[in-house]
Amino acid sequence: MLVLDVDGVLTDGSLYFGHDGETLKIFHVRDGLGIKLVQRAGIIVAVVSGRSSAALASRCRELDIAHVVQASSDKLAAVAHLARELKVDMQEIACVVDDTSDLPLLAAVGRAFAVRDAHPEVRRAAGHVTRLPGGRGAVREVCDWLVRHAARGGKP
Repeated sequence: MLVLDVDGVLTDGSLYFGHDGETLKIFHVRDGLGIKLVQRAGIIVAVVSGRSSAALASRCRELDIAHVVQASSDKLAAVAHLARELKVDMQEIACVVDDTSDLPLLAAVGRAFAVRDAHPEVRRAAGHVTRLPGGRGAVREVCDWLVRHAARGGKP
């Protein structure tokens, strides 16, 4: 399973607010294609966010991501629940994160990725750091890596 954070990973971390609250998020098209490629390779994709966003829900529907957790105050608990529900061992999970609130999740999964512009502590804790920043193709980079390893029969 691939678990993705949202703000700072699927987006560049910018938050756009209008007078009615958050109005939009910017997603990179290559990240979306990477997600589709991972799904075709048989890897489950889940999105876990600390915030709630209609734009995220729409993007996940567009990408056929069935496992979306929004407004999560404990991402590790949310991912552990998904893992139990889907019968996926935590060591069979790869995650992509960017900030220190994600460190417990990073430590609990089998393959930890940080985006290039992640907090320095997160980059140090991750097993891999992407060449590209969040919201600018970092997710595609991770997806390509996972697809290559899945093709060789490797674990995440």
